[in-house]
Amino acid sequence: MRQVTTAAFTPKLITTLREGYSASAFRADAIAGLTVAVVALPLSMALAIASGASPDKGLITAVVAGFLISSLGGSRMQVGGPTGAFVVVVFNVIAQHGYDGLLIATLLAGLILIAAGAARLGQMIKYIPHPVVTGFTAGIAVIIASSQVKDFLGLSVENVPADFLPKWQAYFGAVQSIDGATVAVGAGALAIIVGLRRLAPRLPGFLIAVIVASLLVAIFKLPVDTIGSRFPDIPAGLPVPSLPTISIAKIGEVLPSAFTIAFLAGIEALLSAVVADGMAGTRHRSNQELIGQGVANLGSALFGGLPATGAIARTATNIRAGARTPVAGILHAVFVLLFVLFATDLMAFVPMAALAAILFMVAWGMSEYERFLALLRMPNSDRAVLLLTFGLTVLVDLTVAIGVGVTLASLLFMARMAETVEVDASGKRDTELDSEDIHQRDDLPAGVEVFRITGPFFFGVAGELLDTLRRMGQSPKVIILRMRLVPLLDASGAQALEEFVAQARIAGATVILSGAQPQPMAMLRRVHLDGNSDGIFFADDFSQAQALALDLCGETASGTPEKLGPVA
Repeated sequence: MRQVTTAAFTPKLITTLREGYSASAFRADAIAGLTVAVVALPLSMALAIASGASPDKGLITAVVAGFLISSLGGSRMQVGGPTGAFVVVVFNVIAQHGYDGLLIATLLAGLILIAAGAARLGQMIKYIPHPVVTGFTAGIAVIIASSQVKDFLGLSVENVPADFLPKWQAYFGAVQSIDGATVAVGAGALAIIVGLRRLAPRLPGFLIAVIVASLLVAIFKLPVDTIGSRFPDIPAGLPVPSLPTISIAKIGEVLPSAFTIAFLAGIEALLSAVVADGMAGTRHRSNQELIGQGVANLGSALFGGLPATGAIARTATNIRAGARTPVAGILHAVFVLLFVLFATDLMAFVPMAALAAILFMVAWGMSEYERFLALLRMPNSDRAVLLLTFGLTVLVDLTVAIGVGVTLASLLFMARMAETVEVDASGKRDTELDSEDIHQRDDLPAGVEVFRITGPFFFGVAGELLDTLRRMGQSPKVIILRMRLVPLLDASGAQALEEFVAQARIAGATVILSGAQPQPMAMLRRVHLDGNSDGIFFADDFSQAQALALDLCGETASGTPEKLGPVA
C-alpha cells in the first residue's frame, strides 16, 4: 500500500528519469520544447492582454508555471501556462480588486489545488458532465472572441464594458470609427494563420503571422495600435519574487475568485492530461497533477504572473512534435525565458490587431463546435444542460454557469434513473441472468477479451472504460462489451464509448457490443455508432458475440497483438 501511495504522488519527471534518459530522448524533447515555445510566445502575450494585464505577465507565467508544471506534474506530456479559460475570471478580478488582488487569488488557488491533490480529489473530474464542460468552454470562447473586436477593427471606444450585451452595444455605437489599416493588418494575420493550418500545419502559424504583421507595420509605417504604443514601459527579464500586500479583508474579497481559478485550473489540467493520454498512450497521475498545478500557481504569483494550468493545444503540439518526457515542457519554458531575457524589446512592434487574430483562433479552437453540434443532437435533457451552461457563461457568470449546469445534470440524471426502475411482482427469478454466470470467459477463443458493464453508464463512470483499456497493456484482437445490463447511457457515456472504440482501433482491436438495450442504442446512433463499421460490431446476445469474435479471430489470426503504449 505504501508503494502504491508513493507512486501516486511521484512527479512523472522522476519516473521517466528513473527509467533512463538517453541523448536521443533529449534531442526529441529539445525539438518539441522549441516547437511549443514558438507557439507559446505570441499566445502568452495575447492571453495576458485579453486578461487585462501587460504582455510580459503572460510570458512570466509561461516561464515559471510552465517549468513547475512539467517538473512536478503527474503527466508525461503536459505543457502549462496561461490559457483562455482564465481570461474572463482574471479580467474581472483585476477590474474589481487590482492586480495585487489577482496575485492573492492566484496564491490561494495554488493552495487549494495542493490541498485537493493531497485529499485525492483528482478523480472528481469524471463527475463533471460532458455537456457542462462543453457549454462553459464554448461560452468562454464567445467571450474571448467578443473581447477582441475592438482591437481587430480599430474601434474608438474608450472604456469597453465588461458584460457581454453592453460590450456589443458599445461596438455597434462605434461602428463608424472602424480603421481600415487595422482591419487589413488583423485580416492579413488571420488569413496567414488559417492558410498555414491548411497548407503547412507544421509551421508555427501564430509566430509567422505576428512577424509578418509587425514587419508590414514597421516598413509601411501604418498608423495602427501596437504593444509598444499601448504598453510603453514593458520591463525586460524576470522580476524578483515577492509577496503582494496581504490582509484578511483582501483574502475574504478574492476567496470566491480563488476557488473559481482553482476549479478551472484543475478541470483544464486534468482534461489536458486525459487528451495527452489518448494521444500518447500514457496514463497520468491525477492527484500529483493537481499538486504540480498548485505549486505552479504559487510560483507564478510570486513572480507577478497570471494563473496557469495545463494547455490542451500546447500539450497536443508537444506530443505531435515528438516529445518523450516532461523535459520537453521544461525546455519550452527555458526557450521562452531566453526570449524574455534577450528579446523583450521586439514585443513593442507587434500590432494589437495581429494578437486579436490569434485570440480569434484560440476562441475557435476552444469552442469545439463539432462537439457542441453533436451534443445538440442528444436528448432534450443533455441539450438543456449544454445550452443553459453556455448561456449563463456568456450572459451571467462562469461560476454560476458551472454550478447550475452540474446541479441540473444531476437532477436530470436522477429523474432518468427513476424511469429505469421496474417492479416485478411475479416473484420469478430471471433465468436469463442466472445463465450468464461467472464463467463468461470459459469458451472464449485466444485473443478475445470480455467485459460486462452493469448499471447506468453515465458521466460519473464513463472514464473507467478508457482506463480499463489502458490498464490492459496488451491489446487483444477482439473486445466484447456486454451491455444488456446497462439501462441508461448519457452523452458522456456515449462519448466515452466512441473514444474507447477509436483507441481500440488504434491498438488493432475490434469492439463488439453485445445486447445493447433500446435507450443506449438510441444514444449510440447519435454519435454515429449505430451499425457494423470499421472497428465496431453489434451482437444481439453473448452467444452471437462469441461466434462473431471467433470469425474475427479467424480472419486476423496471423496478426500479433499490439501494445497500447506505456502506462507508467
